[in-house]
Amino acid sequence: MKGLVILPTYNEVENIKKVLDSLMNFENIHVLVVDDNSQDGTSEIVKTYPEFDNKVFLIQRPYKMGLGTAYTAGFKWGIEKGYDIFFEMDADLSHDPKDIPRFIEKLKEGYDVVIGSRYINNTISVVGWDFKRLLISKFGNWYATTILGLKQFSDITSGYRVYKKECLEKIDLNKIKSNGYAFQIEMVYKLYKKGCKITEIPIIFYERNGGSSKMSRKIALEAAIIVWRLKFGG
Repeated sequence: MKGLVILPTYNEVENIKKVLDSLMNFENIHVLVVDDNSQDGTSEIVKTYPEFDNKVFLIQRPYKMGLGTAYTAGFKWGIEKGYDIFFEMDADLSHDPKDIPRFIEKLKEGYDVVIGSRYINNTISVVGWDFKRLLISKFGNWYATTILGLKQFSDITSGYRVYKKECLEKIDLNKIKSNGYAFQIEMVYKLYKKGCKITEIPIIFYERNGGSSKMSRKIALEAAIIVWRLKFGG
């Protein structure tokens, strides 16, 4: 399977080279960086990377357009280029690339979507968060899965996951409503409703090594609202 890792970036100059380096040893895995006009030189590092235009590619956008549109732009680009599987991964070293083979094994077992869960089997696998942030994350997952009838999943807000192309093609990417972290919830819900076979694997989430978090009250509010829109509007 020919895979594409999509890395949305906004001011990730401290991390981007390390992330790219960590992904270069995987056979049949390419990387697409979707950069939202970073002012710190992130895109310049990508363009001067040794594997640029070979295994590493770049979409430069004119302003900060958000996580959801970055991923949908990456999905469309990758589908057009003929990739078979699509990874979502943070560009801040929160997600361990060594887990990639475990995701692929689950796809080979017949699943369409594999989510990297921080909370599977009633465990908490998060390094570097304080209790308040952990509580917000856990509540957010409980809130979304309860309202949407997805209680079988433990972490539908996780940003580390992989999709098969055939599953992504079942939904209209142009109609995705959310743009922040609510995007993760919306994707799971819509793909589940389309009959995609979804599972979770345990991962360890590491708090970012550098740069600043993109979480905000606006993003959290969007996630709270999108759940009700999905429930009553599809």
